[in-house]
Amino acid sequence: MSLRAKSLGIVVLIGAAVLVVWLWFAFGPRPAPVPVAHYPPNAELMQAIVRRQYGSPDVLSLERIEKPAVVDDRVLVRVHASSVNPYDYHFMEGTPYILRLDAGMRVPKSIRLGVDFAGVVEAVGKSVTRFKPGDEVFGGASGALAEYVNVREAGAIALKPARVSFEQAGVVAVAGLTALQALRDSGHIRAGQKVLINGASGGVGTFAVQIAKSFGAEVTGVCSTRNVALVRSIGADHVIDYTRENVTRSGQRYDLILDNVGNYPLLDFRHILTPKGTYLIVGAQITGNWIQPLWRPIKATVLSPFVSQKFELVLSGLKQKDVLFLADLMQSGKLTPVIDRRYTLSEVPAAVRYLEAGHARAKVAIDLSPPAAALSDSPAAQ
Repeated sequence: MSLRAKSLGIVVLIGAAVLVVWLWFAFGPRPAPVPVAHYPPNAELMQAIVRRQYGSPDVLSLERIEKPAVVDDRVLVRVHASSVNPYDYHFMEGTPYILRLDAGMRVPKSIRLGVDFAGVVEAVGKSVTRFKPGDEVFGGASGALAEYVNVREAGAIALKPARVSFEQAGVVAVAGLTALQALRDSGHIRAGQKVLINGASGGVGTFAVQIAKSFGAEVTGVCSTRNVALVRSIGADHVIDYTRENVTRSGQRYDLILDNVGNYPLLDFRHILTPKGTYLIVGAQITGNWIQPLWRPIKATVLSPFVSQKFELVLSGLKQKDVLFLADLMQSGKLTPVIDRRYTLSEVPAAVRYLEAGHARAKVAIDLSPPAAALSDSPAAQ
């Protein structure tokens, strides 16, 4: 099958998916929120952020729910730090609506939120061999905005580098893996290439600048005036203030462009790409509920087969080998997570509002550090 035929097929599939979702929303029944569960008196409970229906941060609440059980191939982690990502508020709202094909059409299939975590292993299943109680770990798993998270041993989990804190490790998974997989797997980054990071001061952007430098690239970061110093401090060779200069009219050409923002027309980037260059769209720029979030990726998919350059949407995933890769970068000092603000677990709705407003620099951390008394009873303290 030709590239053009594949592109047309992708567009048709996306259009069909949007139509199915629209019909369901237009004519489907109006659901009630997921009911509150009732647990037996002897059940072990934990605090967690939950949402029983889609909506604004007002639907988020801190509740006591059942603590995950220790399963054969899983690692039970007492979470010390987590983070919020655009991924979280999109699933909180259920937007764009196409996400609901997986997350639940009318109400969420899962009431839990959060992915990033760092903490201490409390218990392991009988088939687990790589981790033991007391290990300090980090990674990504569903439902991480809670006191405990259950992670498959083969999942996105690794030992926390001694060089970074729980707070720093707890903001890595979503943004760090997105940056790594975009640059290395989709962009095929190589030493000596000129790389442009549009939105260099955001969550993915701050990781992308440092990861690109670790591969030996010459990195240019694009950000606002207030973030110029930050982007320079994490290693960017050049920084462009978009309030003073339009990067698409700079006359400079780049081998690889990672666009976290989508604030310039897609075709404008053709003029600053090398003839065989690659332009990558990161999903954090998604806005709108229906076709708007898909329009830029659709245009990129249609354009790419007809030009010598590559235009592509980045779809990242939670992979253990890539968590290990990021752990090595952090331990070597080539990657240091940058944190903008800190919130407690009960303040997650405020953290999501701050992130959703679009003013966050780097990462927004959630502190779940257990009290000192609890730490003294943990396996690591014995």
